[in-house]
Amino acid sequence: MGNNRLRDCGLCAALLLCATLAAICQPLPQEHAAEGTLHSGPNAPLTVDQVVEKLQERNAERAAALGQYEATRIYRMQYRGFPSARDAEMVVNVEYHPPNSKQFHIVSQTGPKFIIDHVFKKLLESEQEASNDENRRHTALSTENYDFTLAGYESTPDGAQYVLNLLPKTKNKFLYRGQIWVDAKDFAMVRIKGEPAKNPSFWIKKTDIEHRYVKVNDFWLPAENHTESVIRLGGVATLTIEYKDYKVTKATSLRTTGTNGKASKSLGSDNVR
Repeated sequence: MGNNRLRDCGLCAALLLCATLAAICQPLPQEHAAEGTLHSGPNAPLTVDQVVEKLQERNAERAAALGQYEATRIYRMQYRGFPSARDAEMVVNVEYHPPNSKQFHIVSQTGPKFIIDHVFKKLLESEQEASNDENRRHTALSTENYDFTLAGYESTPDGAQYVLNLLPKTKNKFLYRGQIWVDAKDFAMVRIKGEPAKNPSFWIKKTDIEHRYVKVNDFWLPAENHTESVIRLGGVATLTIEYKDYKVTKATSLRTTGTNGKASKSLGSDNVR
């Protein structure tokens, strides 16, 4: 009985803490394109400093322009290990209101009440906490929190992408170590792949994280988060969050620019439905 309770605690801590990484990573990042041709850094049109500068500028512009949106999320947890397999799912409708308010409405939930209450619902609470200005500053994809190097430049069917290595400056459990893919036209994240900068819990031996993003109107928003954790007391826990049915209901005008830095067109609220 005692071992089972320890495993429950470990499973809970692993999923909640690793999933909070997904909740915090809400900067404004098209679904990941098919793997393209990777070229070495020198063949990239821009330097890593130029890419990062544009990435930060565009993220700030998109954040300021995004007014309100609605979406549906599907949280799924799958655990395989001793003493038994466990599966849970929760469907949630989300309403976002600037600058950092989100309202969650649970549509349905299935699976063990323990996981629903101690993982899924706690994750929603953690996302609310993570959205305040101070937490966002300390977890933002910025030169304040990360060192960046250029890993390559990919040509894909959906356009070119810069691949950057990501090295956190502090061992913050809410920062990443790994790589990001940046759209070469919009300078928005397409994909993140890595691991936490710091092991978020004693209960976790290893965690792999992958986030993908989708373009909705003028804005890049999460499409899918995938976290796989190896639990120290045995077993593997996999958490996925699927984001769907986005509706941007309010937004201000947003100007986009090409790689030459000149404005190419203006996309405003007339494009939002």
